[in-house]
Amino acid sequence: MDAKVLSYFESWLNQHEIVDVECATPDMAGAVCGKTLQVADFLSAVKHGGLYLPESVFGMTIDGDFILGDVLHDTEPDLLFKPDPDTLRPVPWYKDATALVLGDFHHHDGKPVEYSPRRALQRVLEHYARDGWQAVLAPEFEFYFVSKPQDFESELEAPVGRAGLTRETLHPYGLDAVDRFDDLFIALYDACETQRLEVGTLTQEAGPAQFEVNFNHGGALEAADRAFLFKRSARRIGLDHGLVATFMAKPYKGHYGSAMHIHQNILDRTTGKNLFADESGDTKLLLSHVAGLQKYLPQVMPMFAPYPNSYRRFARYLSSPINTHWGRDNRSVGLRIPVSAPDSRRVENRVPGADVNPYLAIAASLACGYLGMKEGLEPDAPLDGRSAYESPALELPTSYWDALEAMQKCEPMREILGKEFVTLYTNIKGYEFEQFDMIITPWEREHLLLSV
Repeated sequence: MDAKVLSYFESWLNQHEIVDVECATPDMAGAVCGKTLQVADFLSAVKHGGLYLPESVFGMTIDGDFILGDVLHDTEPDLLFKPDPDTLRPVPWYKDATALVLGDFHHHDGKPVEYSPRRALQRVLEHYARDGWQAVLAPEFEFYFVSKPQDFESELEAPVGRAGLTRETLHPYGLDAVDRFDDLFIALYDACETQRLEVGTLTQEAGPAQFEVNFNHGGALEAADRAFLFKRSARRIGLDHGLVATFMAKPYKGHYGSAMHIHQNILDRTTGKNLFADESGDTKLLLSHVAGLQKYLPQVMPMFAPYPNSYRRFARYLSSPINTHWGRDNRSVGLRIPVSAPDSRRVENRVPGADVNPYLAIAASLACGYLGMKEGLEPDAPLDGRSAYESPALELPTSYWDALEAMQKCEPMREILGKEFVTLYTNIKGYEFEQFDMIITPWEREHLLLSV
């Protein structure tokens, strides 16, 4: 480890009187994995390169099983964790002063672990850098607060607001709905500020106790880090207030799903100029970026819709896209160009669900746009002033098996995201889909048991 980096860690941890350090990484699902060390042990590990996790952490399925073989080894060898000093931040909810640091993994020969989620995004950004481009992003998260469930068999219940009613939480864009949970949101904003997550606006969405937070624009890797840590923070602060924060794409039947919209644009790395607009309007580069999303987005749907539940969200007229049409100031399309000045012209990818791993959704979204720019693609005509819900064309995959097959066969994505990553990720998704298909649902028993 570089002496300056070690000195920075020592100084920062001492200044903040830190007792414990969480060394964290996202697994394929976007869950927080890692180890907690006392400060002396952490500094020793940084100095001597002695902080390890088994590679199987990246083969874990959503139910805690492991997918080994093909890419990962049955012997579960260790990978070296290298902390990223730019990600060091306090964790506000522990009794003892605690810090968290994110990091990247390397093999014993020093080569990066190509199948880790953070590395998948870094690979895409390296492609951008070679072309003199820099990606800028701002995620938006929709999510629900729900009452703590007694079990996993029962329907979820909306929380009771200050007036003692659940219905009071159902008022789109209502300021009073947010105010009825002000203690919770004050605590959440405080936690986000302490961790430098740069959360901007907060709004009530269309579902009961469904909210949306917008993040400030920033570099793509930084944006993914902040989104990753926000999900953890929302869950923790929710539990502290007796509620559960859920990022399921479709937690309620009959109500709106939750998305992670990705606002993205490209800057010239030298001048900092936004390359998506000039004096005459939208540039050819923006149009090619949109066209790349149109062409390739259906081929990486497992990174935007990673679970069977994800596909329940794509319902006509429920503020969720059902195709890859694009348009200006049009929320019915999958790819929206918001009203904006030339220096902030951007594309909003409205397809990803809130259940995504932020690193992977951002990597996939940028990879689609990158391929469109490199191939010089042209999009179809924009749907300006028309509803995309009325168009059957350019439909998204509605079956998770079809989506998985498309991703497995997409060679350009295997190249840009990494062959090891695509193989491992699709193996994990295939296992999870198989496990889901083995479940007999209450609906089947209720309607088929005695009637067919």
